[in-house]
Amino acid sequence: MEIALEPEIATYSGGLGVLAGDTVRSLADLGVDAVAVTLVHRKGYFHQRVDARGRQHEEPAAWRPELFARPLEPRVTVKLRGRPVRVRAWRYDVRGVDGAVVPALLLDTDLPENHPRDRTLTDHLYGGDNGYRLRQEAILGIGGVRMLRALGHGAIERFHLNEGHAALAALELLEEGSSLRARSAVQNRVEWVRSRCAFTTHTPVPAGHDCFSARLARPVLGDRAWRRLAAFGVRKELNMTQLALRASDFTNGVAMRHGEISREMFPGHTIHAITNGIHPATWAAPSFAELFDRRLPEWRRNAFALRHAVGIPSAEIARAHAEAKCALLEHVEGVSGQRLDPEALTLGFARRATGYKRAALLLSQPERLVSIARRVGPLQLVFAGKAHPRDTEGKAAIRAIFRARKALAGSVAVAFVPDYDMTLGKLLCAGSDVWVNTPIPPLEASGTSGMKAALNGVPSLSVLDGWWVEGCVEGVTGWAIGRDGEGRGLSAKKRDALHAKALYAKLRKVVAPCFYDRPAEFRAVQRQAIALNASYFNTQRMVLDYLREAYSGAPRKATTPRGGSVTRME
Repeated sequence: MEIALEPEIATYSGGLGVLAGDTVRSLADLGVDAVAVTLVHRKGYFHQRVDARGRQHEEPAAWRPELFARPLEPRVTVKLRGRPVRVRAWRYDVRGVDGAVVPALLLDTDLPENHPRDRTLTDHLYGGDNGYRLRQEAILGIGGVRMLRALGHGAIERFHLNEGHAALAALELLEEGSSLRARSAVQNRVEWVRSRCAFTTHTPVPAGHDCFSARLARPVLGDRAWRRLAAFGVRKELNMTQLALRASDFTNGVAMRHGEISREMFPGHTIHAITNGIHPATWAAPSFAELFDRRLPEWRRNAFALRHAVGIPSAEIARAHAEAKCALLEHVEGVSGQRLDPEALTLGFARRATGYKRAALLLSQPERLVSIARRVGPLQLVFAGKAHPRDTEGKAAIRAIFRARKALAGSVAVAFVPDYDMTLGKLLCAGSDVWVNTPIPPLEASGTSGMKAALNGVPSLSVLDGWWVEGCVEGVTGWAIGRDGEGRGLSAKKRDALHAKALYAKLRKVVAPCFYDRPAEFRAVQRQAIALNASYFNTQRMVLDYLREAYSGAPRKATTPRGGSVTRME
């Protein structure tokens, strides 16, 4: 449903879209014969403005597809609410390090022949009501398959469905199977669909799994389509995740822990685990890109070469980090007028502002922060993150940061940088000294911001959840907050208090003293974060895992695809 192609193209909101973009970039780097499918989202997600009291205000984030992509001639039709909706596509080329191209198709219904309401269906990312959302997902799933066929992509070996958003692709494939195997039993046609689909579930949070009542879905999709969905077990409601699970012969979570949680959530299904990654060439700060180019010249083509960062002199990593930190602090000052100290321990926290991320946990006991700053050394905290316009809990978290900033003034510097996007994310992940992550376990499916930080020599201080269960080598690549599973079964208040206590203790006794009193040890952790974590938690390794486990040996060739063998439905 979303993809981060460039900072100026507002077709993403957060981690899911950034992961999609990084995956397609690595598909291109590896020369995989593939094509990506998503929606154009002309009006984007939103620009964030935050007033002096921490209240978020949303402003339009419109962009012009014609400035970045080229329109394609074919038109396809998807019937919604009994009305034909015409769909076209814009093509954006993602070019790999050696010139191979993976096209991203951005589906668009803003055509003069469409009803005025239908022209807006591909305007807003995660906007509108459930009816709007379902129609978007029908355009993505059904319209996406039809567009691929119209463009001549007839030899696709695998359709990779990311989240349930694209699950209605299964319905269109069932139609194709019916025409190809008219006399075969329904179950055989379902198995034919399953043999062509792989599914990745990206979230253990219930809100991330779209579910539509029959009363809503049947009029949108039509009686015939609704009856055909029964082949996948759809009866009283259309649960997009369940549809994707039943329509795919390979399903995975996005970290080892998330695979475990997903098997508990969806009993009866075989769910594997392929841990997420990031695209190193996209997320390396300029100073680190220059360092890697000089010391590890193959890192752009071979991300595993980053393991040799263990041999880079720590002084060079320290200089590269100092440049990245300076760039971040200059940006903070330019945006907010707030001047931060380049010598102070800077903690970064930037991700989607929503309740389970617990942005305010670090600020829950301000007196503890003041004590650390006085006894060990100065602290400064930099926050960023957008709350969904209807996420009242996420908006409350932003206001809490502003209240804490006021309460801590003069003792601990707290900055909030608005309009979190790819550009700001890169500055924050590279320019912070330590990356803080405090989700409620086990609700962090993976998390990739800490991977971006590790690439830039920034160790994490995180709750053991998502990818950090795999990436944390205590005192080597970063530090854990508490023990694995600590706090389960407690009330929310007691759990948060326990995690806050562990966070402040680790910060006071280990992290801050390491930064201020043992700089050589801290630089070693920075270097090991690159060598151990960045060399593994990248989308090159991740794509190779998908090729081996999920794509059934899809061909690899460094050419512009003509009949993509893998299709990512974003």
